[in-house]
Amino acid sequence: MFQNITPITKNIIIINVAVYILVYFADSYGYQIGQWLAGYFPLSPNFRSWQIITHMFMHGSIMHIAFNMLTLLSFGPVLEQVLGGKKFTILYFLAGIGGFALYNIINFVEVFRITQFLKENDYNINEIYKYATIGYEGTMPFSSSNPEVQQKAQSLFNILRTPMVGASGAIFGVVAAFSTLFPNAKLMFMFIPAPIKAKYLVPIIIGVSIFLGVGQFSWDNVAHFAHIGGALVGFLYIKNWKKHNNVIGGQ
Repeated sequence: MFQNITPITKNIIIINVAVYILVYFADSYGYQIGQWLAGYFPLSPNFRSWQIITHMFMHGSIMHIAFNMLTLLSFGPVLEQVLGGKKFTILYFLAGIGGFALYNIINFVEVFRITQFLKENDYNINEIYKYATIGYEGTMPFSSSNPEVQQKAQSLFNILRTPMVGASGAIFGVVAAFSTLFPNAKLMFMFIPAPIKAKYLVPIIIGVSIFLGVGQFSWDNVAHFAHIGGALVGFLYIKNWKKHNNVIGGQ
């Protein structure tokens, strides 16, 4: 596997590992550079334009980066050989941006809904944005004694303060692109004991992501809609590529 790794895939893995190590040691010594590279909700006071790209190189744990990079190593080289380095790079970053976009579109809907509720209850929204900056280390004080209003204010505070990290949107785009290009390829995937054709695997993954994303379970902090956004971009990218290159089907 490592002998056949292609240059763009190799470089993406190297950059991800290097950034993970850099951020880990920088944060250990009090240089909180990770909080500026993670991706925040675009209306958050913590958002910076470069986060649209840099969030793809941030990971929350060793298992997080290991899973993403091993998946990229499994699917990336084949796609890179078929598409070429330039188109593979475009696919990767478009999928990552697509994941960021869909995740935050969902967040925008939630923020709008919460904001409307708080305005109807005469709550000062600016107060939440003021305390949501990453430089503030305390809990947010509430200017209302209404428990429901406090809950909504806390939810908005959490959205503004919670960053999105990881290459998962880009990785799901790569997996979806591979599956669209090679629908009958048999794949092994964790938690599935037998090989499964790619054209069946991706719908299963997307279905699970939708279920978990909509469910918003308290134990689950994964940005599932970023996975869906990345996969959608990967699927559409390969559909367009096949159309313009007269490619039919795949094994």
